Amino acid sequence: MAGASDKARFYLEQSVPELQEYSRKGIFTRDEIAAIAAKRSDFEHILNARGSKPSDYARYATYEMNLDSLRKKRCKRLGVKGAKGYSGQRTVFFILERGTRKFPGDMGLWMEFIRFCQREGANKKLAKVLTECLRLRPREWGVWVLAAKWYAEEQGDMSTARSYMQRGLRFCKDKRELWLEYCKLEMVYLAKLAARRKILGLDDEKKVDGQMEEDENMIALPAVTAADIDPDARKGIEEVDQDTLKKLANAPAFTGAIPIAIFDAAMKEFKNNPEVAESFFELVAGFDNVPSTARILQDILDHMQTTASNSAETVICEARLHLLGIDALSPNFPAALRQTLANVKSGLAALPEKQKPNLAEKTVLVLLRYIEKREEMDGDVEKVLMASLNRYLRLVAAAPLKVKAKVVKALVERIGNSGRIGGEEMVGVYRKAKVAS
Repeated sequence: MAGASDKARFYLEQSVPELQEYSRKGIFTRDEIAAIAAKRSDFEHILNARGSKPSDYARYATYEMNLDSLRKKRCKRLGVKGAKGYSGQRTVFFILERGTRKFPGDMGLWMEFIRFCQREGANKKLAKVLTECLRLRPREWGVWVLAAKWYAEEQGDMSTARSYMQRGLRFCKDKRELWLEYCKLEMVYLAKLAARRKILGLDDEKKVDGQMEEDENMIALPAVTAADIDPDARKGIEEVDQDTLKKLANAPAFTGAIPIAIFDAAMKEFKNNPEVAESFFELVAGFDNVPSTARILQDILDHMQTTASNSAETVICEARLHLLGIDALSPNFPAALRQTLANVKSGLAALPEKQKPNLAEKTVLVLLRYIEKREEMDGDVEKVLMASLNRYLRLVAAAPLKVKAKVVKALVERIGNSGRIGGEEMVGVYRKAKVAS
């Protein structure tokens, strides 16, 4: 205990000039400073004694964060200047560094350190913390994703973000989530490039000219140019000029080659698992405004048809491709819905009996996405939508509980709050969901 007391005293002595400065500036009263010193003494004795835990470091860091927040408010209210020599940020860093050195395997402490660096905007410190954490815990796939997203979104450095993802896959190649996050990172980047091209008018120049020739009575709206956009709002994408974007339009990276390469590598790793392929399809389909999305989805579908043609996942992906980028109130929706339902019907007839409830579940989840706008739809389209939902819900109702779970959750989320439900089967499934919950 003598050693622990000596260490605690040593650390406490380091903060004496800081407390004296607070007293001299009138930021804290003598009683408050005495309370601060007593609280720090308690924490230091706990940390330096045997049996200290990661939670002790976390509590000490939280106390110092709150104290520094109070100090900043007092300085602002009292108009105190020149009290910036002592930074609570530095104190918190020191506490968390000691904690992570003593407990390198505690991810809660590492995440607290990372979140604090992010809140404080301490980019250099954050880079060091991420590097140290991943050096000690390379199997934590979530940290690889966090680091890649931080470099891509906050630093605008896609090359470093990609390197983090690729290094992460060396250690966590069996983690489906990491493969999907890598694909998502690339799709977000493509979406930002597409948005930048649209802002610069590179995609719409010919289209606007053609529309003006077709209809002379149409009011021409001014085109949005890069000069109309805040030049400082450039986070999350490298600085690329108009000429670079024009050249990039035909580059493999812009046409979806990277997401396709990620998918192909994932399929080799997961032995062409159709569930993994469907996860990729679901992810990419969410980026319907990206020009290369259709090509990527078609590539995924082609692979599924080659490796797992007789699966519910392949059938539903093929059916969903018809609805890509089509709104429920669009004039193209009825034809797309007809093609989708025709694909599902033919697939249902060809699938083995045990896979039919699985396909019915997936079909219901797809159709439920359009249920919120059914009151605005054409009457005939609404009838087809509701009849199809009820038809496939009958198959789901006879399925095992595991298959029902996603449908029940979707019903509660999409139509539970509004209270407007149509169809006997939907009412029955919804009521059972409410009872079960």
